[in-house]
Amino acid sequence: MEKADLTRAAIVHQALDIASHAGLEALSMGTLARAMKMSRSGIFAHFGSRLNLQLAVLQKYRCEFDKHVLQPSMHVRTGLSRLRSLFYYSVLAVRSRKFAGCLYLSCAAEYDNRPGPIRNELVDGVLRWRRAMELNVRQAIELDQLQADTDPEQLVFDMYALILALQHDTCLLEKTDSITRTKKAFERIIEQH
Repeated sequence: MEKADLTRAAIVHQALDIASHAGLEALSMGTLARAMKMSRSGIFAHFGSRLNLQLAVLQKYRCEFDKHVLQPSMHVRTGLSRLRSLFYYSVLAVRSRKFAGCLYLSCAAEYDNRPGPIRNELVDGVLRWRRAMELNVRQAIELDQLQADTDPEQLVFDMYALILALQHDTCLLEKTDSITRTKKAFERIIEQH
């Protein structure tokens, strides 16, 4: 890897840390330059615009999310076991100290009504996550691990609602029992199906 690539990767890593704790909108060339002990023009030279920097951060987060949430679940037996695994890895992503919660969820409030490439990237990431959950629900139904009349989209909606509540209780309200409550609610939903 060339020096320029290493520098760019270090900048994106630092930018992801800033965005995870302060929000994607808080990310600026100046803030990042100070954190990296570089000039603004040095940062700008690697990305060309704040938008490109923000998109690079979201792409880096997608890689991290895939690595820590989606991929580990693939090593678990297909069906309900994999669905549980995916949900629990999602819970861990929200509780991550490294990212101060799930960046997809925290950025949603910033960009939910703002059309453009950042919102598109966020929507794509969240839909990939939800499609993975839905696929596992459908597989669990096919394996007779969930009732045949289970509505996969509704179950994914319920699971995602729990993850949103977890983010809220963990990050905003700083509740220490949020994971336990989330897991109990998830198991109650699964028992219903």
